[in-house]
Amino acid sequence: MSESLNKAKEIVSEAIKADEAGELEKAVQLYQRSLEYFMVALRHEKNPKSKEILSQRVTGYLDRAEMLKKAISDKQTHTEKKQAAAATGGGASKEDKDKDKMSDALSGAIVKEKPNVKWDDVAGLEGAKEALKEAVILPAQFPQLFTGKRRPWKGILLYGPPGTGKSYLAKAVATEANSTFFSISSSDLVSKWQGESEKLVKTLFEMARDNIPAIIFIDEIDSLCGARGEGESESARRIKTEFLVQMQGVGNSHDGILVLGATNTPWSLDPAIRRRFEKRIYIPLPEADARAHMFKIHVGDTPNSLVDDDFKELGLMAEGYSGSDLSVTVREALMEPLRQCQSAKFFSKDSEGMYSPLSLDNDPPCPKCPLRLPSDKTKHAPETCSNCHNIRMTLYDVPKDMLRVPMVTAEHFRSAMKRSPPSVSPDELTRFEEWTKEFGQEGC
Repeated sequence: MSESLNKAKEIVSEAIKADEAGELEKAVQLYQRSLEYFMVALRHEKNPKSKEILSQRVTGYLDRAEMLKKAISDKQTHTEKKQAAAATGGGASKEDKDKDKMSDALSGAIVKEKPNVKWDDVAGLEGAKEALKEAVILPAQFPQLFTGKRRPWKGILLYGPPGTGKSYLAKAVATEANSTFFSISSSDLVSKWQGESEKLVKTLFEMARDNIPAIIFIDEIDSLCGARGEGESESARRIKTEFLVQMQGVGNSHDGILVLGATNTPWSLDPAIRRRFEKRIYIPLPEADARAHMFKIHVGDTPNSLVDDDFKELGLMAEGYSGSDLSVTVREALMEPLRQCQSAKFFSKDSEGMYSPLSLDNDPPCPKCPLRLPSDKTKHAPETCSNCHNIRMTLYDVPKDMLRVPMVTAEHFRSAMKRSPPSVSPDELTRFEEWTKEFGQEGC
């Protein structure tokens, strides 16, 4: 790694800390300094893949610096207005103070560091990715495509069973889009003080309009915008009413804002809210090819003996599994070598002095082995068989850093799948499919 790249990473780490601490001017200066070193490293980088990654980082930090400059400028303008008002005896109005208070409360919802999830990291769901690109990427890169009556989507609802990748898609949007990304949950907008929740909703959309292009992602939107009924509280009704007003405004007159919602229960949404989401995309359980790809992604660089055919077989075996189920199954499989080490009663020692566990249960390592496992539970010192040269010992007798961890095998995955059944029932899938026929569209 070049000296310039090391220096750039060191400075950008300081910039991110200053950014998170709200020291905007210091952060801008540090981002700009780091970019100088990044550009030097970029010029000397020969590997095309590394060069592409480095270029993306440079673009991201440059965009963040520009965004902070705008925020500083807006803040200075706001301060000047307050000072002018104070000079004339007006001072800051109660409305301005309330707005500042709400903005501060929502500032933590702005995603400052990109999650680093690319479109290619999302297995399958091509329809959903294309719709999001139409709404987010194309308007920013090719504004000439959206002329006349052609307008990008202003509201997209992602719905489907739990664990199918709705929030993961949102992370990809946050990474790929050159936009201010607001990640909102119900806790960000619900307040115990009467009248404050709807003010928070209004302030959220005002902040988005001040930072266009902007994306407002609302996870579990059904918790905020469920169907209106007689038993509903007045506060909940006012929140929904404010959402309706603001989303209608976004759809009609405020270009540059996308409202992205996600829910596991789309049928519980208020009909008026449902109508505000122009695109309603079903995120189904992954197909066999996508499941095979997910297995490969989750295994990552963990040492394993699996080949492409093994992943294809596992993808076929995992019918009915969600993306979240697959993640749990892989984690279960990756723990199998650890369990093998813990349960081993005999270890072999190779020419490099590394110890490998033997799966021999309570049997000796060879027919002639004079060693036997003691019947009592008293700790015994390791003993070596003169015939097979394997050692009777436990994992905790192995010297530190001398253990050779067994590779993960396809059999480990088969065993894990028996213990980790799918979490989505066929009845749930039927309900999603019926709702899709009536209100949505396929997302795969």
